[in-house]
Amino acid sequence: MSSCLHFLLPPLSQPLPSSRQKPPYLLRASPTSAALAEVSNAVDGSPSKLISQPRSPEFWIDSLRSKVRSNLLREAVLTYIDMIVLGITPDNFAFPALLKAVADLRDADLGKQIHAHVYKFGYGADSVTVANTLVNFYRKCGDFGDVYKVFDRITERNQVSWNSLISSLCSFEKWEMALEAFRCMLDEDVEPSSFTLVSVAIACSNLSEGLLLGKQVHAFSLRKGELNSFMVNTLVAMYGKLGKLGSCKVLLGSFDGRDLVTWNTVLSSLCQNEQFLEALEYLREMVLNGVEPDGFTISSVLPVCSHLELLRTGKEMHAYALKNGSLDENSFVGSALVDMYCNCKRVVSARRVFDGIFDRKIGLWNAMIAGCAQNERDEEALSLFIEMEESAGLLANTTTMASVVPACVRSNAFSRKEAIHGFVVKRGLGEDRFVQNALMDMYSRLGNIDIAEMIFSKLEDKDLVTWNTMITGYVFSECHEDALLLLHKMQNFERKADLKPNSITLMTILPSCAALSALAKGKEIHAYSIKNNLATGVAVGSALVDMYAKCGCLHNARKVFDQIPIRNVITWNVIIMAYGMHGNGQDAIDLLKMMIVQKVKPNEVTFISVFAACSHSGMVDEGLRIFYNMQNEYGVEPSSDHYACVVDLLGRAGRVGEAYQLMNTMPLDFDKAGAWSSLLGACRIHNNLEIGEIAAQNLVRLEPDVASHYVLLANIYSSAGLWEKGTEVRRKMKEKGVRKEPGCSWIEHGDEVHKFIAGDSSHPQSKKLHGYLETLWEKMRKEGYVPDTSCVLHNVEEDEKEVLLCGHSEKLAIAFGILNTSPGTVIRVAKNLRVCNDCHQATKFISKIVDREIILRDVRRFHHFKNGTCSCGDYW
Repeated sequence: MSSCLHFLLPPLSQPLPSSRQKPPYLLRASPTSAALAEVSNAVDGSPSKLISQPRSPEFWIDSLRSKVRSNLLREAVLTYIDMIVLGITPDNFAFPALLKAVADLRDADLGKQIHAHVYKFGYGADSVTVANTLVNFYRKCGDFGDVYKVFDRITERNQVSWNSLISSLCSFEKWEMALEAFRCMLDEDVEPSSFTLVSVAIACSNLSEGLLLGKQVHAFSLRKGELNSFMVNTLVAMYGKLGKLGSCKVLLGSFDGRDLVTWNTVLSSLCQNEQFLEALEYLREMVLNGVEPDGFTISSVLPVCSHLELLRTGKEMHAYALKNGSLDENSFVGSALVDMYCNCKRVVSARRVFDGIFDRKIGLWNAMIAGCAQNERDEEALSLFIEMEESAGLLANTTTMASVVPACVRSNAFSRKEAIHGFVVKRGLGEDRFVQNALMDMYSRLGNIDIAEMIFSKLEDKDLVTWNTMITGYVFSECHEDALLLLHKMQNFERKADLKPNSITLMTILPSCAALSALAKGKEIHAYSIKNNLATGVAVGSALVDMYAKCGCLHNARKVFDQIPIRNVITWNVIIMAYGMHGNGQDAIDLLKMMIVQKVKPNEVTFISVFAACSHSGMVDEGLRIFYNMQNEYGVEPSSDHYACVVDLLGRAGRVGEAYQLMNTMPLDFDKAGAWSSLLGACRIHNNLEIGEIAAQNLVRLEPDVASHYVLLANIYSSAGLWEKGTEVRRKMKEKGVRKEPGCSWIEHGDEVHKFIAGDSSHPQSKKLHGYLETLWEKMRKEGYVPDTSCVLHNVEEDEKEVLLCGHSEKLAIAFGILNTSPGTVIRVAKNLRVCNDCHQATKFISKIVDREIILRDVRRFHHFKNGTCSCGDYW
């Protein structure tokens, strides 16, 4: 309605009409709303009550100001129009009230006409009060240029003038200019008020270098006695945003006048800095101090329950919200509850909250859509999206699309994935940073990392989420070195302080350290996490356990695990898998029992980890006992993955026939590819040609493009001396365009990861390494080493087979480690395939001859070589 009001003002080029004259501009107005009914009556010749009754100018101005104070904004504007119609001149008190009303109406066109009236009636330059109100109006309805023009024309600027300017600059996020204006204010000997200091503190909180000046503002407030509750709350928010939580807590403890807002600000600061447990402690202290939480408190603390998956605490907050009415009064509470339940994997409960709220704003819809998407209930997320647009009449915004895009990527019902990009562009949302982040993630998951890189490179205003998304894309695409390089680039970016790695960054990048066995880089990230109080969080802590385990440091993995105060099922799964891949099966079983005692319910992944641990340790009977009792004892129904693990357990132990029988008991609707693959691997180890052929035939039918199936069958034939059959398998493989992954080993040295491929001589030290291995070869022979030429599955002479064995990638990596590290240093090597028998035997001899501990990780497990022996006991 306010957009109609500016038509009612008289053009400045015409003389002001008399009270009896029907102004021509009123004839063009055509107001249609109820709020303009009185004006419509006046146009039709029926004077309004105000116009029909003669009143003094003081009455009109008091009436105008009264309506503004009562928030009757449109009525205040209509009163002003009546004044003009009656020829009553507005004064120094009328314009500030009127401009406040227009500013609150956010009607820029009407405000500009009022501004013109200000000049016409002579208050443009002489009245500082009116000028200050104009600054405030343009802060709300204009732009920075308008604010500056008005301020620049004020001849006698007072404290309010400067406060209005500094506040306006903060509104336009001109933080540096706000601080410069504050300095100019001091230079003109204008005394700052608490309002000034609040604006300056807000500016400081948004600048990476603002802490020093923020502290000076704090000291100035103390000296001037301006440390009221409003100022304290602002300072708490400033310190929290700048990461100085100690100062937040000191302010809270030392300020006697702390109120609900103070507590809420501290809680919000703790949550934003991911100090979740401490936030819960302060919430408890707040309640004990007799301060009753409100909707803002609940919506601030519920994310803590989300991050820590504290479902019980979240339910208590839900009950409190229902009891005190926060759920109905504060839309953020409903959204936070939906988010909490979805993060705790209780999507049904989240949907009940959503369905129980009748006035659903777009924030609530977004929370429900995001919750479904993050729990991979993608069809439900897309259905909600359609319902929101078609039934609720709400248009998707950037937050909506940031959840809808990943749902489209995963949903089988949405076949043309890239089409959602076109929809985003058509809606005009394509330039939004959050949407572009989602699109980067989409293209990474679709295997188009180049397009993701292009979107990333074109983004000018990259925030932390943008960098995290690109790092995640590299990790997902297994471009681990690129991920680490991007993290390094991010930390050296010109806006470094605004791009401080958070828990998401760390939990995303640590798997790259694990994949590359980049222990030094992983330790560097661990140190950073400790320094920034992130190491004991469940997400980062779990990622650190995984990283140390996969870098061969089981002791460090357990140490980190023990320091995590709240462990979820993922944390337990990671540590169980860690002990399993290092061949410590009994420790893995003990951890399962401990997990049950601590009331953490195991899931499907837990038992995959347990069976893998039993398999690597030869604990066949214990593994079978758990498998046959997992549903009754633990409430987890065996899946196809569990069958595959138990087939591997039996097959690795040489019980290939039993493994084949178990295959035949699998439910018909199960995906058997994993189990057949485990069985084929067992047949390769134990040279079982008959069952190996059956397994391979089934695998080629189910997964015709997987190279390892052909390679294992060919190797089985070659080991049996059936060279022609082996050659035939390789020929079929070539015809189908299926390529074998070459054996590759890598080792971290300094800031680099050095990779070696079997038979490759591209490494700068290649000649030196081969020469060293030849020398080492002679020493090994003297110690009793005999090359296992059966590992060379090519029909060539024995001496040629020995030469081929010498060039295996893990031997080259070990030689590099010996030559490039000081004596006594542990050598850590990783390989992408299973270590062959000869390399396993050779590494035992090497560890004894050079007196080094060598930790070798192959695709299945770890081998710790020391003094001529291996931790696996030759069982792998």
